[in-house]
Amino acid sequence: MQAMAYYDLSKQERINVSTEISNTILNEFEGGKFSNTIIYFSDEDTYIRKTAYIAVGRLYFSNKSFQTRIIEILNSLLLQDDFKIRQTVINSAGEIGKTDFDTVQHFFDKGLFDTHHSPRNAVIGSIKKMGEVNPKPVLRWAKKYLHHADKEIRREICHGIELRGREFPQDILPLLQELQHDKTARVRNTLVHVIGQIAYKKGCLEIVIEHLKNWDNKELVADALNEIIDVHHRYRNFSAKTQTEAVHYIADNLSMG
Repeated sequence: MQAMAYYDLSKQERINVSTEISNTILNEFEGGKFSNTIIYFSDEDTYIRKTAYIAVGRLYFSNKSFQTRIIEILNSLLLQDDFKIRQTVINSAGEIGKTDFDTVQHFFDKGLFDTHHSPRNAVIGSIKKMGEVNPKPVLRWAKKYLHHADKEIRREICHGIELRGREFPQDILPLLQELQHDKTARVRNTLVHVIGQIAYKKGCLEIVIEHLKNWDNKELVADALNEIIDVHHRYRNFSAKTQTEAVHYIADNLSMG
């Protein structure tokens, strides 16, 4: 199959392609041959790869007796030279990790240090989607990397836990607090960005401000407050408070003295 433009197809054609991919992956995983699976996993079309990794996730949960075999297959595919295959493997693990994180944790341990940015980005994306629905083991895992020597690892972890924080800022604020003294600009900037992103939905600003009272890096907190205020303007159509209301709330509830 050559680079299929998934969204150039009609709706029915897309359904047919998705069914074909799912059935092919099932048959190949059962038979121990992966020629077409590798083609799907390495397709230039992002949506073909997405269809493939979603199919793997569904296959995993619909065939419990086959789960160990699926993990073994993904382990072998993670060794492929094509970064797109490794990226799709990690995204497949992310689908599984929404429910069964411990089984696939090692894929993210490896993926964080991949030589190509695409698999590393797949780790971030997977942390986001897993953390949103299965936060406890995912955040416990993320915490291990908050003070890693590699600044990009610290930044990626900070970025990855953001989505959970948009609905439940209290879950990630303790982890973010551990990064408040990070000296690396990219990490610091990501931290400030994430604080802004978790403070604009209903009930979230109050939680964030209450937590920031206990942070001792006042310069970082000041930058975070500016970002929060700016986000309330940029996302004014989605924010629970207006920018003016956010400014007043911060002034009334957080002393920077």
